Amino acid sequence: MKDLEGKTAFITGGASGIGLAIARACAGAGMQVVIADLRQDHLDDAVAELTADGIKVHPIRLDVSDRKAMAVAADEAERVFGKVQLLCNNAGINIIRPITEATFEDFDWLFNVNLGGVVNGMMTFVPRMLAYGQGGHIVNTSSVAGILTGPGTAIYSATKFAIRGLSEAARYDLIPHGIGVSVLCPGTVSTRLYESEDNRQPQYLGQVTDTVKAQRAGTGELFRRVLPLGMDARKVGEMTLQAVRNNAFYIMTHVEVETDIRESYEEMLAALPDTTPNPEVLKLEAGRRQKKYDILKLAKDL
Repeated sequence: MKDLEGKTAFITGGASGIGLAIARACAGAGMQVVIADLRQDHLDDAVAELTADGIKVHPIRLDVSDRKAMAVAADEAERVFGKVQLLCNNAGINIIRPITEATFEDFDWLFNVNLGGVVNGMMTFVPRMLAYGQGGHIVNTSSVAGILTGPGTAIYSATKFAIRGLSEAARYDLIPHGIGVSVLCPGTVSTRLYESEDNRQPQYLGQVTDTVKAQRAGTGELFRRVLPLGMDARKVGEMTLQAVRNNAFYIMTHVEVETDIRESYEEMLAALPDTTPNPEVLKLEAGRRQKKYDILKLAKDL
């Protein structure tokens, strides 16, 4: 989507971190910007910060896991600015917890916010984009944890792998309609992700024992130590906007993960059986690939 001037962007998790950085980049490109966030205090801070820099945005308080609220927010965005042609499903939370210590509430919380937020955003805005008939672009925030895993990342990685898979498949569905899709896979970025536990809704608290309190406090402390060392979120915002302009699918922020990615895929390739391929199955797979290639040829015009 090369021509951004005057178009409207709707950004979830838009009041801080990567979302706020994307909002800045979009505004700098002449777009009308809606920032949606769970935290009213973060929205107030973001509006004040952007206003001081001469940037006007429209804030909406939104729980992305609430489907009805997402539809209401979409209606408000259209009422204020008109058609939304850039959707950034960026809102997300994180915990570091081994599967041996995880609770059902941990799973429900991360899946409903991280994955559910993306699903709700796409299911709300894609029909509207199709109805506009003017194309558009969607950016879904996954993570390097949606490509790689490690100790304590089971729940978070499960949500981020799902976002990456959803985005890749949806790309082929949407390109013929003039809608591009990008998946943002950031590494460590200086954000307020350490405040995730502060945003845990009551229904996801579960039984709060002393052990659980210690686990949750430990996650926050880890993020407080590590995240300030990360990449400046504004750089990620600019990278994201460039990917939208170029209709690039992957937005990778950190070259430092190259070895891990190679090792992961080499392990998969090494696990393929040493057998003679079935010619009929090869034919089916070739047809599937060709269908993808044909769709991707259309992407160069977006």
